[in-house]
Amino acid sequence: MDRRESTASQETFISLQQLDPSPIESPEYELDKQLPELPVPSPPPRSSTLGLSGSGHSSVYYLTRLQKYSSYIFTVYLSAHITNTSLIPLLTRSVPASEPYLLLTRPYYQSFPFEPLLITLPIATHILSGLALRIHRRNANLARYGASTISVSSRLEKRLKVWPAVSWSSLSGFVLAPLVIGHAFTNRLLPWIYEGGSSGVGLGFVSHGFAKNPIVSWTGYVAMIGVAAGHFVWGVARWNGWVPVGNSKKAKRRWWTINGISAGLAALWMAGGLGIVARGGKADGWVGKGYESLYSHIPLLKL
Repeated sequence: MDRRESTASQETFISLQQLDPSPIESPEYELDKQLPELPVPSPPPRSSTLGLSGSGHSSVYYLTRLQKYSSYIFTVYLSAHITNTSLIPLLTRSVPASEPYLLLTRPYYQSFPFEPLLITLPIATHILSGLALRIHRRNANLARYGASTISVSSRLEKRLKVWPAVSWSSLSGFVLAPLVIGHAFTNRLLPWIYEGGSSGVGLGFVSHGFAKNPIVSWTGYVAMIGVAAGHFVWGVARWNGWVPVGNSKKAKRRWWTINGISAGLAALWMAGGLGIVARGGKADGWVGKGYESLYSHIPLLKL
């Protein structure tokens, strides 16, 4: 038995010695074959509640959607407001004839809970989420480039740009916010403080302000309508991915289209609001005296 195994081992050893070493060649198709892609991991399960656990999204995801959908909610009110203050006066060509339509629809967006749901909360959410996004991106830039430990004075000396670039939408939003707040203060908050409500304030109140101090009124309303139209149209383009990028013909055509729509919206808004309401003139009698009293309470302005 041992002799047989010994003989077999010697034969195997001799056969191995007789083999010439040669490289092992692989077929060309195997060399060119790409590795299979790794399987895509399944997304984490969504939470069944409104909490953030298990959602797998960052704070930027939620802040962006808060800013986006709050603008959609405010658009509902804005559509009704433009209709009452611009389109209807443009059709009736008269401020007194347009007042009943404004008074008819006012309870739907100047009463609880519609006013906070359609106006106050969406505007506050839109502004605050936008500011939070800018702060978040600024902090991310500080962490990414290791500048969080550098003092502010050193950053200014080195001209480090840690804040995100200001787009046209953001810039117009910064300009529009104080204009809208001033408009709301004059037409909503001021009557509520001194008269207990704004039921007596309508298109005639705005016409009276234009006639009393045209420079301030025309400057404020032209700026607010022009900036608002551009902000709204560019915001819609941004949310839908239509903002032009680059200098191609398609990008230039899209840029002109967006600005054309902005100009058209502003022109339509001004046609009724400024072409009709602003030319309505002063109110007489006790109504005019009430308007005079309200305008006299505006701080920093002698209206």
